[in-house]
Amino acid sequence: MEVIFVGVEPINKRRRFQMIYFDNSATTQILPGVLDTYNKVSQQIWGNPSSLHNFGEQAFNLLEQSRKQIADLLHVHADEIYFTSGGTEGDNWVIKGTAIEKREYGKHLITTSVEHAAVRNSMEQLKRLGYEITYLPVDDQGRISVADLKAAIRPDTTLVSIMAVNNEIGTIQPIKQAAELLKDYPKIHFHIDAVQGLGKGIQDLIFNDRVDFVAFSGHKFHAPRGTGFIYGQRGRRIAPLMNGGGQEKNQRSGTENLPGIAAMAKAIRLVLDKEPAAISEERQIKQLIIDHIAQFDKVVIFSKNDATFAPHILCFAIKGVRGETIVHAFEKYHIYISTTSACSSKDHDEAGTLNAMKVPENIATSAVRISLGDQNTLDEAKEFIKVFDQLYEEFDKLS
Repeated sequence: MEVIFVGVEPINKRRRFQMIYFDNSATTQILPGVLDTYNKVSQQIWGNPSSLHNFGEQAFNLLEQSRKQIADLLHVHADEIYFTSGGTEGDNWVIKGTAIEKREYGKHLITTSVEHAAVRNSMEQLKRLGYEITYLPVDDQGRISVADLKAAIRPDTTLVSIMAVNNEIGTIQPIKQAAELLKDYPKIHFHIDAVQGLGKGIQDLIFNDRVDFVAFSGHKFHAPRGTGFIYGQRGRRIAPLMNGGGQEKNQRSGTENLPGIAAMAKAIRLVLDKEPAAISEERQIKQLIIDHIAQFDKVVIFSKNDATFAPHILCFAIKGVRGETIVHAFEKYHIYISTTSACSSKDHDEAGTLNAMKVPENIATSAVRISLGDQNTLDEAKEFIKVFDQLYEEFDKLS
């Protein structure tokens, strides 16, 4: 990826250089074809889909075509797709919408101790409003036990919310087993945060007849920021959080971001078209890095590279070196990684997932995350390894 930086002097004193972007779980680069769709719709079909005239009808037709395309790609019904502004809104909507819709039946909700802040903070807000929240513990790989889930269910439980892929270390949760359990509790809503899951080979886990709601975020799969959608199974109701003009079947009011939605539909198609090849490449890159850094005494690796972990996320720590120090050290070589979740990295907090796994705080604060995308290459991994060796030696001398 060739990037021109203005006002930043690179190490090699050149204004034009190669960047290695290993932070795809934070956000992805919009694909050229996706951006082209966004621009064309913005310029040519900019009518309001709610308008009665022909220009509005064109916009409405494109909106529904986009909805159908997404539904067909995910093998669900078009009327089960609701457009949002992203994963945070989707998670908030399902959790709070369920709490409001089903409040007369109970005020107990279940989630895990390793959820993204969009889920965790939504639960905490409901807790302040009188709801009871159960946070399921995890094992040393960040995975819940379905037995613990069963034990937590009460007569007044109305929602179970579990992420598909952990955004910090890449653990895939036992969604199928949880869904099987919840068949015995048909009145409980089952919500999946799949923000890190699209294009990672887990669609068969998250789309089954016992999963009620799934949240997605466009900028995680090369679509524009500010786009997203939820899948809501037919027959399941949640209260709207956005009231107004009645868009999205009165469930999510607000004039639709038509250029973003059309671009997102295209991004999903492009990502799923190359999904098998991308997963294979990501697995190879991940394994190459794991095999190398595992040789170093002070390295602790938290992510595996088997079917129980997503192909694109690798979390590790260098003992004695804070995560932000590692991130900035690689940045000097134009290699971009992060400290666990991008949504909390600037707060300098230790990783919530690692804490839940009972990793000692001095190691958790040293954790960093590599997150791969379909544009990354083995050559980039080899360059990362060269820089890693140099930085590790420098860190070792300092400590």
